[in-house]
Amino acid sequence: MLKILNIAMLLLILLFIFVVFQYYSSKKNIEVKEYNLTNIEEILKLKASDLPVLTSDTNNIIVFNNTLNNEIKDKKKKKFLGFNKKLNESKSLDHKYKRNKII
Repeated sequence: MLKILNIAMLLLILLFIFVVFQYYSSKKNIEVKEYNLTNIEEILKLKASDLPVLTSDTNNIIVFNNTLNNEIKDKKKKKFLGFNKKLNESKSLDHKYKRNKII
């Protein structure tokens, strides 16, 4: 049963490849390709002439946001920065005290 399925799948794949090759090598497809390649400018002009022209409705859409500049100007000292300085000073005092005590 498994061999029959394998043979059927192989035949389907080969049939698919044959049909695709036959379509792409057909005279009709080759003529259509050649026509499109030689007349591409005319085709583009024809398609471009049918495009509608839309009016622009994007005036004054983008508003500049300058809150970052305002925040930089209004920069206040942070409380935790002062705490950090006090903490570092107390640590340095502790080290000095311990050094003096040991020596």
